[in-house]
Amino acid sequence: MSAINPVGWFEIPVLDMDRACAFYTAVLGAEFEMMEMGPSLMAMFSYDQAAPGCAGALVKDPDCQPSTTGTLVYFVADDVNQPLSKVVAAGGRLVMEKMPIGEHGFIGSFIDTEGNKVAVHSMQ
Repeated sequence: MSAINPVGWFEIPVLDMDRACAFYTAVLGAEFEMMEMGPSLMAMFSYDQAAPGCAGALVKDPDCQPSTTGTLVYFVADDVNQPLSKVVAAGGRLVMEKMPIGEHGFIGSFIDTEGNKVAVHSMQ
């Protein structure tokens, strides 16, 4: 694999699309583009194709279930405390407060309204 950043796409399973979109808008300031793909309803996070990093979506699909034990997606933040401070008011549950990870910055995690464990990362 020659790519510097090998991940190109992620999907976060949801049970209630409206509730999930409201949560991620409140916590991350996310905007979404809705689309249907067969039996799946997707809310794609707004992204810039020219910018580095990957894109992704919230997905409501009969074959996808939220989880706290699977793959962990980290969203980038200017400061981990910014999104973490909004989690509880938006209906989620804080799992790990801002924690330093040495020269790699800081991380924190939460459970979203759908039951997924999700994390945030920042350099400050």
